[in-house]
Amino acid sequence: MWVLAVILIVALMIPVAAILVDSPLGRSVARRLEGQGGGGTGPTPELRDLQRKVELLETEIEDLTRSMSGMRDELQFVQRLLEDPHKKKPTT
Repeated sequence: MWVLAVILIVALMIPVAAILVDSPLGRSVARRLEGQGGGGTGPTPELRDLQRKVELLETEIEDLTRSMSGMRDELQFVQRLLEDPHKKKPTT
């Protein structure tokens, strides 16, 4: 009889546990446990994601800066050619 009661209680606790885990309270507890898993000293997943995005943006900015520098040099060359095209031709 007691065995049947224990089995029935365990069977009823499974859906209750699933409901609690899927609730906002359960998610909050899971996030806290996740943050403490690394000893609490490491950055949170959101912070790591932001750090990765900042590194990508810095890389993109460096590439754009190099590209702009090259374009500036090309523009100066073309401007010099357009200012006086006969100036560059050797006279014979």
